[in-house]
Amino acid sequence: MAMSHPIPSAAAAENRILKDPYAYNPAEIEEPPTRFGGMLRRIGPGMILSASIVGSGELIATTTLGAEVGFVALWVILISCFIKPSIQAELGRYSIATGETGLAGFNAIPGPRLGVNWVVWAWAVMVLMTLFQIGAMFGGVGQVLNQLWPAVPVNVWVALLAAMTLALLLSGGYERIEKLATIKVALFTMLTFLCALLLLEKPEYFNWQRVAEGLQFNLPPQGLTSAIAVFGITGVGAAELVVYPYWCVEKGYARYTGRRDSSPAWRSRAGGWVNVMNVDILASMLIYTVATVAFYMLGAGVLNSEGIVPSAKDMIPVLSRMYTQTLGPWALWLFYIGAVATLYGTIFAATAANTRVYADMVHLLGVFPKEDYAARVKWRNIFTWFLVLIPVGLYYWQQSPVTMVKLGGVAQAAMIPVITVGALFLRFRRLPKEAEPSRWVTWALWIAATVIIVVMGYYAILTMR
Repeated sequence: MAMSHPIPSAAAAENRILKDPYAYNPAEIEEPPTRFGGMLRRIGPGMILSASIVGSGELIATTTLGAEVGFVALWVILISCFIKPSIQAELGRYSIATGETGLAGFNAIPGPRLGVNWVVWAWAVMVLMTLFQIGAMFGGVGQVLNQLWPAVPVNVWVALLAAMTLALLLSGGYERIEKLATIKVALFTMLTFLCALLLLEKPEYFNWQRVAEGLQFNLPPQGLTSAIAVFGITGVGAAELVVYPYWCVEKGYARYTGRRDSSPAWRSRAGGWVNVMNVDILASMLIYTVATVAFYMLGAGVLNSEGIVPSAKDMIPVLSRMYTQTLGPWALWLFYIGAVATLYGTIFAATAANTRVYADMVHLLGVFPKEDYAARVKWRNIFTWFLVLIPVGLYYWQQSPVTMVKLGGVAQAAMIPVITVGALFLRFRRLPKEAEPSRWVTWALWIAATVIIVVMGYYAILTMR
């Protein structure tokens, strides 16, 4: 925990205006909905997460893996999507029950410390690596817009996108992010799913025997790096796992539960809002799994059959073939619109998320007290500048979106086992007894942790040979 500091009167006055979503307020305690329809109306954090997920991982990394190896790695996609929600749910449960953010929980893990502990520093380094992914998405959107308006160079489009992102993020809060994320997820997921359905009617690109081969746990050696990057990015990546508790707090699940007092009423509210969170996780999992599988099938079916793999400056023209070869040449414009929505939506959602966690890290370093929300917003805005401008600079330097996505994906994949162990630590050492899940949920957590650690351990052994 951060050091305790008195709140200056000016900061206190500003906090009253800003309304701190991280602070308990007895007036905001609320009974959770019990009907499924009522729970659906209270979801939201998962939509922001889906907006982050259905982006570079799906449009670039997943389709590239399909183009490289065909259907053979379909099992990697499915495991990646299905296994990580158990970790995600445990981190969300911890925040609802304690009111602590994800990074604050990880900061309690034993080990070396330098202001904060080693897990927090590892997270900070990982996010710096994922800025390659954000830079790739800036470049991808710039390439699309250059196809639409060739007179404006790609690098100029990237600069304009950076300016727009700064304007949007510096002037809005959770509600704006949730609304934009929901619109983005709905648009491109439906469109890509339609393309994947039409793929089923094209035997030159699709047959069920190839799909069956993709469920046999085989992987060609030449696709290993891409597969590990995809495992790190698709489904809930390491960055999304850490940030999900923040969105749960900002949505209000912890505030509605109220400060823990171990009373029967508190236990009932905590369990109810955890159930709402589980519905949120389930809804988002269905969305990003459908989108991810659809992208992969299009890459494996269309691009692999034609023997083409997306590379640096031809990434967008190559990827657009997934649409034009299934829907027809007229669908090129649909792909352009969808690609802009997908990639830019991820830039927006991921940057908004990372600024919150970095600001929280500054708090954990003792720079400002937890109660000073005005200082938290100030630091969040400072990091917004850095987390927008650095990726743009990385793109100008690297100029290869596919390579940049793989670099970020491998960094996320390496961090997932650390987060998994952290989730186990929070479950068995820090979670209030009154909020402990059922036995089958605990078993699901253990199974997910085992699979993640085994997969990443196997990759580590292969890379050392």
